[in-house]
Amino acid sequence: MSPKTSESGGKAGGGTGGARGLLTPTRVAVGALALLALIFIFENTRATEIRLLIPEVTMPLWMALLGTAVIGALCGAYFMRRRR
Repeated sequence: MSPKTSESGGKAGGGTGGARGLLTPTRVAVGALALLALIFIFENTRATEIRLLIPEVTMPLWMALLGTAVIGALCGAYFMRRRR
C-alpha cells in the first residue's frame, strides 16, 4: 500500500465532504426562499382571470403562480446546465 492512501483506499486525511457539504449556507437560503414562495403561492387561493395570448381562462391564482415558478425553475436549470 502506498503511503498516500488509507485502509479504505481513499487519500489519507482527505475527506469527501460527507454530511458537511449537505447543508451549506447557500442551500439553506435557497430552501428558505423556496419555502416562502410556496407559502405565498398557497395563501393566494382565490380564482382569477388570466389571459393566455388569445383565450381568457379562470383558474385559482395559486395554480398560475405555481406554474410560473415551475417554468422559471426549469429555465434556470436549463441555463445553469448549459454554463457548465
